[in-house]
Amino acid sequence: MALRSSDDDEAFRDEVRAFLEAKFTPELRALTARQAGVFADGDLARRWHRILFERGWIAPAWPTEYGGPGWTPRQGAIFQEECARAGTPRLPGMGLSLCAPVIMRYGTDAQKAFFLPRMLSGEHYWCQGYSEPQSGSDLASLQTRAVRDGDDYVVSGSKIWTTHAQFANWIFLLVRTSTEGKPQAGISFLVSPMDAPGISVRPIISMSGEHEVNQVFFDNVRVPVANRMGAENEGWTVAKYLLEFERGGGSSGVPLSVALERLVDIARNQPADGAASLYEDPVFRRDLARLEIEVMALAWTERRLAGRRRDGESIGNAAASLKKLCASELGQKIEDLSMRALGLYALPDQRGALGTGANESPIGPEYAVTPTARFLNGRASTIFGGSSEVQRNILARVALGL
Repeated sequence: MALRSSDDDEAFRDEVRAFLEAKFTPELRALTARQAGVFADGDLARRWHRILFERGWIAPAWPTEYGGPGWTPRQGAIFQEECARAGTPRLPGMGLSLCAPVIMRYGTDAQKAFFLPRMLSGEHYWCQGYSEPQSGSDLASLQTRAVRDGDDYVVSGSKIWTTHAQFANWIFLLVRTSTEGKPQAGISFLVSPMDAPGISVRPIISMSGEHEVNQVFFDNVRVPVANRMGAENEGWTVAKYLLEFERGGGSSGVPLSVALERLVDIARNQPADGAASLYEDPVFRRDLARLEIEVMALAWTERRLAGRRRDGESIGNAAASLKKLCASELGQKIEDLSMRALGLYALPDQRGALGTGANESPIGPEYAVTPTARFLNGRASTIFGGSSEVQRNILARVALGL
């Protein structure tokens, strides 16, 4: 892919900026600024999804045959850059970014015709049913059972850490359809409406105060066999394909660059020892410079991976694991440094001033409202999507040829 912007690219950047100036209203900006979770709250996410859908920009990575905008990899990067710098709501990608590629590759024509347009429009809001109370990083040990009964599977079990299950109306999930052979050999990939009889959702509140994740229970839920993606007992192959997009898809480099800019703003404005700002501390500047270099390297790596995917290549598990490992650990380093820069303002519990339903005034300056919640919420980033230990094991196996 081209590494330098052309005149057409810069014209496209101007088009994106004009769109954001017109559609990302002051009201939406104010609501988004108080979001500390991984994704925007459900109502805010739906509003921004609809705005992008009406412009034809909701699925930048989708092929044009399914409703994608037909952008070049450079245009996709520009769009992500401008949205990150404007601070637009971060949309949950369980449908558009994770399940959609699976349907495009493994779905039947009927499944593609039914699900993809509804993902695109936002009519379907998706969540992911992978982890279980006893099966997190060791996903092959999952125990949620699906027993064939005529044209249905009868599903029983539980999924946990299910992001935005309280908003979703569809879920994709891994289930055990056989106990013979290796654990990976008996897994299937199903999709189900969330209002199916027997599904219930229990909220899990994070230590930062957000209600993002849930436990989902399946009590003899009937899921049509027609809602299976791929062949029975071959869901592990489907799951691995999806993980390429969960770990290696999207862009983390630009959002992390924006987070660094927020960090610099705090360090410049928040008085430190002796009333000088922390930004004047040479040790802090050294740590900041290291992070800037690492974020820049990640951003260029993501551009290369995006180019490979647009050329029809699979980026592979190793590249996906490397990207996920670097992005999640860099995010935590930035959050750690932000807490240092905040000083005493890192101590107050600001959860009452966060989210779309906030009803409390913030404590301290505006830049002090979200960093503590982001720091607490971000502890999970090196666990979800496969822990850092799992990613290092994958990379070690590739390096050793195992």
